[in-house]
Amino acid sequence: MFCKHKVADILEMEQLQLKTLSLTSWHYRGLQAIRRCRTKAMGGHIDKCDCCQALHISYNSCRNRHCPTCQGHKREQWIKAREGELLNVPYFHIVFTLPSEFNTYALSHGKVIYSSLFRTAWQTLQQFGDNPKHLGAKLGMIAILHTWGQNMSLHPHLHCIVPGGGWRKWDMEKCKK
Repeated sequence: MFCKHKVADILEMEQLQLKTLSLTSWHYRGLQAIRRCRTKAMGGHIDKCDCCQALHISYNSCRNRHCPTCQGHKREQWIKAREGELLNVPYFHIVFTLPSEFNTYALSHGKVIYSSLFRTAWQTLQQFGDNPKHLGAKLGMIAILHTWGQNMSLHPHLHCIVPGGGWRKWDMEKCKK
């Protein structure tokens, strides 16, 4: 099933409100790039088929790292690459959310806040993994930072993919032999 609207369509419909919805000029420029992606506003080029000589107009993409139109194929490549790293165990999706009281601080001190969020999430999971009551093994984790919620409001959180198993000391010694 295909969606009726793309993100760019919604941004186009709400074009006049983008400036007031954007918290920083950086966010505004990103939203504008996504809105204009693969439209006349970005310019374009004409391709000609070598076989049938048909002409095809292609509009340029914005190449913004947040653009779902431009980066969709990169997401799929990333997922394929991760599949080769999977263990034969169940996986869990865990979300760590920054308390909303830190949101405005995150806008101006993102590096500090986000690195603390990653570090805290990893330390928490490590404590559960290391504890013999829970797992008693070294965990792994893939974490992805999202800074916005589905409603496009500031909502910093980590999506973590955590294996339901790990390496025990015995496993690691066995692999060294």
